[in-house]
Amino acid sequence: MNFSCFTKTILLTIIIMVFLFPDFRIFAQENLEEICQWEKIKERPENFSEEDYESLLRKCQAYYQEKSEEIESDITKTKQEKDTLENKIYILSNKIKSLDYQIYQGNIIVKDLSIQITDTEESIGKTGSKIDQVKERLSSLLQLRYEEDQKSLLEIFLSEEDFSDFFDNLMALESLNLETQNLLGDIKELKISLEGQKESMDEEKKELENLVTVQIFQKQESAESKKEEEYFLKLTEGEYQNYLQEKKEAEETATKIGNLLFELIEVPEGGIKFEDAVRIAKDISKQTGIRAAFSLAVLWQETRIGKLKGGCYLIDTKTGDGIYIKTGNKAPRTMKPSRDVPPFLNIIKELNNTGKLETDYSHTPVSCCMITSSGYFGWGGAMGPAQFIPSTWMLYKKAIEKKTGDTPANPWNVRDAFLASGLYLRDLGAGYQTYEKEICAALRYFGSSCTSWYWRENYGKPIMTVAKCIQDYIGNGFMSATCQKLVF
Repeated sequence: MNFSCFTKTILLTIIIMVFLFPDFRIFAQENLEEICQWEKIKERPENFSEEDYESLLRKCQAYYQEKSEEIESDITKTKQEKDTLENKIYILSNKIKSLDYQIYQGNIIVKDLSIQITDTEESIGKTGSKIDQVKERLSSLLQLRYEEDQKSLLEIFLSEEDFSDFFDNLMALESLNLETQNLLGDIKELKISLEGQKESMDEEKKELENLVTVQIFQKQESAESKKEEEYFLKLTEGEYQNYLQEKKEAEETATKIGNLLFELIEVPEGGIKFEDAVRIAKDISKQTGIRAAFSLAVLWQETRIGKLKGGCYLIDTKTGDGIYIKTGNKAPRTMKPSRDVPPFLNIIKELNNTGKLETDYSHTPVSCCMITSSGYFGWGGAMGPAQFIPSTWMLYKKAIEKKTGDTPANPWNVRDAFLASGLYLRDLGAGYQTYEKEICAALRYFGSSCTSWYWRENYGKPIMTVAKCIQDYIGNGFMSATCQKLVF
């Protein structure tokens, strides 16, 4: 009975969640991997409100960002395995080269020993021949000595003129016999020595041949190990490339989802929500390397992050004059005709042709020419939240389109404007993220030099002060009362 009540309670809870929380109904049915497929979310489902769609996109964006981080971890691990295998292959390759050298060197020594052994064998053969000759000579001498010893006294007197000659001959034979015996002993010792050398060289040759055989086996074993490691490296490389591709796809999908989220955020009168602006700036920071707080501070200085849209309309395309929107009075130097009017007209035409803008050039707000105590300061004509003049916008148009995948780039679109500002500030040196680099980039963004004391005090320093306030908000989630009064 209690179990039945418990089951009913669970079912009732699920039914309540399904009807009261649409998002629960969506995500309880499918996992994020299925529901966040790009083909399913690139257009808002018919039964989704704008709030439901935005919630779905944010969940999917977080899913792909998390997936990208997980893949990055796998990439790091696989890269380490890949590096380990490459290192093993490198070591084995060097080992094979070393063994090749040792085998080559061993074969040369074996060949040299073979030649020495052959020479020694020839020397032993020659020595043997000399021994035989000396033996024959010694045999002849012994025969003569024997014959002399066998002569009778009468034969000695009859054969020799002088008795002393007999003794001389006998002594000569004895001396020659001793010399021959000594020579025979020396030759025998030489032969024994040569035979010993040959035996030693034979052993050395055999040991070297055995060593070369072992080295050849080691080389074959290393080559097989190298082949095996190369096989695993090939598998790891394929896995590594797959991970890179998956990461790229996850990042691209996250960017596409981010672009869809940007499209949902318009710039109404009064500007966009500060939290939305911070979120966009963080995303742009990842793409450009510009500190989010600093880029927002620049946009705050330029248009109060979209609150100020421009106070003039271009009227005369030949002179560049316009009118003040509030009064209708003439506004001189609204846009530089030679530099900015032609690209401005092209931008308006292209946006109208693609349905991204529904006003003509004479009803599209741009900045007015600044008037100082000394007269007009430059020209007006800056467009949108990032206040780009048309000629500068055209320099970044293709880069923006490449990153967003959407054409044409629109200076009045929040996403495009924030991205253009980040790219421009990066090119001006703000990516180094030091105080001096950032304030100098801000001054150049405005059109001033880094050394202008007046604009540093009245344009650059306020930006850096606001950037510190926004950085505190990003880091801590709140601002001081002073900062809130300044920023809002």
